[in-house]
Amino acid sequence: MKYYVNNKAQSNGDHEVHTDDCNYLPSLINRKDLGKHTNCKLAVAEAKKMYSKSNGCYYCSKDCHTS
Repeated sequence: MKYYVNNKAQSNGDHEVHTDDCNYLPSLINRKDLGKHTNCKLAVAEAKKMYSKSNGCYYCSKDCHTS
């Protein structure tokens, strides 16, 4: 699965990680490509290299979403 991280932080400071087929995927200008990963945990780990406060999307990466 291909993953992206939102360049814009949520109100709580999290940068959400989304799959390429997520309904909440940010626009091209507001996301960075994280590449292909076998699961969201690996994608979130990759996102944390850019944004230490990264989190999985509640809708497409629920296993990696923390509240």
